[in-house]
Amino acid sequence: MSQFINQQRRNFLGIAGGALAAAGLGIIAPAQAQSKAQALPSIKPGAHISIGPVKQINAGVLDVGYVEMGPAAGPAVILLHGWPYDIHSYADVAPALADAGYRVIVPHLRGYGTTRFLSTDTMRSGQPVAVAADIVALMDALKIEKAVLAGYDWGARTANIMTVLWPERCKAMVSVSGYLIGSQQAGKVPLPPKAELQWWYQFYFATERGREGYAKNRHDFAKLIWQLASPKWQFDDATYDRSAVAFDNPDHVDIVIHNYRWRLGLAEGEAKYDEFEKTLAQAPAIAVPTITMEGDANGAPHPEPAAYAKKFSGHYEHRLITGGIGHNLPQEAPRAFAQAVIDVSKL
Repeated sequence: MSQFINQQRRNFLGIAGGALAAAGLGIIAPAQAQSKAQALPSIKPGAHISIGPVKQINAGVLDVGYVEMGPAAGPAVILLHGWPYDIHSYADVAPALADAGYRVIVPHLRGYGTTRFLSTDTMRSGQPVAVAADIVALMDALKIEKAVLAGYDWGARTANIMTVLWPERCKAMVSVSGYLIGSQQAGKVPLPPKAELQWWYQFYFATERGREGYAKNRHDFAKLIWQLASPKWQFDDATYDRSAVAFDNPDHVDIVIHNYRWRLGLAEGEAKYDEFEKTLAQAPAIAVPTITMEGDANGAPHPEPAAYAKKFSGHYEHRLITGGIGHNLPQEAPRAFAQAVIDVSKL
């Protein structure tokens, strides 16, 4: 799960002047979150039970499975899912954006769905910068020069990294749970006990028992994460099962385990990304126009908005989405998420 551990630490330790900085950077309350562009019609969550068809394209080290909707000449939007979720998070968001005139791309990240590695020799890395590089390669393959990036969890982390390392490819960003750029050094710093408890699965995955347990029980394990991360979302078995198919990817376990072990400094990354990691370890500010979002019932570890407001140096807004909305915000509140994409694309 893709919350920024370093910011979580800062959140628990306190950030002096955070609230004042938030006000100065344009954080807005729900009642003040007025649209900057056309208002979308209402969207009933779960109105679309499927998303597709899924296409395949060679991009970088992957054969990427992705969905494409909307006019080919429309402004590009890339929607990025998290763990343990899949492209169905955008089953309602994607068609709404396509109807609004956007070219919408929804890829399966490495280790999910129909995305496969082109070579058996490629490291099955879950290093976040590698996932971000995958999306740049996908943009190259699809001949997309610049796009609005929007995501949550691993997807938001991926978008955050891209805005720093490849800002010329990013028109704007929607990021659930704010600023999510982390580093191995930050991951090694202990948290207060209550915060550590929220990361129980990370420590489970650090063990071989955890790897074997996730491989054996990934269906039930991921469903538990859904329930904990979105305690007020009353999803049914059919909704969950449509996404759970994506976890049958042959590389899924390796990618997930490596991701969480890498964060704790228990697994090495790829040497070709070392210079990028030095940049990211500085927790650089993000300059592209950004709207951050949070659900009022997010049960996953996440920092308070004041903890990351100063990390956005361009046009910035924050939106709190009320009504029992949990971690999988685009699937639980599709209209709010799609509206944020449209609004940020006009900034």
